[in-house]
Amino acid sequence: MDRSELAPLIDHTVLGPETSIGDVRDVLDAAQDHGMNACIPPYAIEEAAEYTPDVTLATVVGFPQGQNSRDVKRREGVLAWKAGADELDVVINVGRLKAGEDDVVRAELAELVAAVPTPVKVILETALLTDEEKRRACEAAVAADAAMVKTSTGFADGGATLEDVELMSEYLPVKASGGIGSYDEAIAMLEAGAERIGASSGVAILDGSPENSA
Repeated sequence: MDRSELAPLIDHTVLGPETSIGDVRDVLDAAQDHGMNACIPPYAIEEAAEYTPDVTLATVVGFPQGQNSRDVKRREGVLAWKAGADELDVVINVGRLKAGEDDVVRAELAELVAAVPTPVKVILETALLTDEEKRRACEAAVAADAAMVKTSTGFADGGATLEDVELMSEYLPVKASGGIGSYDEAIAMLEAGAERIGASSGVAILDGSPENSA
């Protein structure tokens, strides 16, 4: 896959706790220059939409722990959409899922999906889940009419794995995120069934494409 085909599949990401507006602009510049999307903090969405109107903007909801109330998540998502977000990545409530409260997880996701016209990606935080819990989380995302499922926030121990991508792709399109730093790693995730890559190393991933060494 050449870089022009790969670039639109990458959400070039900056979501660290010290992320400044300058950091966001750097990511937006790179996304625009290389044809990638951008995933940025909610506070920066309005400015980002004005700064790079042609870049697809994703932002996060209930990030990174997913423990906000359902009303707060819904409101957060609506505000982000109104500010200019094109996509929303929402963290499930892992505690609710582990407690067997799948109906609550599903209802929370469904409320957010129904409240916005933008695609919603559901972050499972796979490093914290058993395979059975991953399947239940995916089932909740399907029932809520989410657009995609996403592996990780990048803030738990462990990120995307090929096995998790294969499992999750049985249910919905997958965004593989967490620990993907090279072209080969990104391609492996896509070959395992991912349809989007979330990474802070978007430019490095593209720079690793074979055409650059030809």
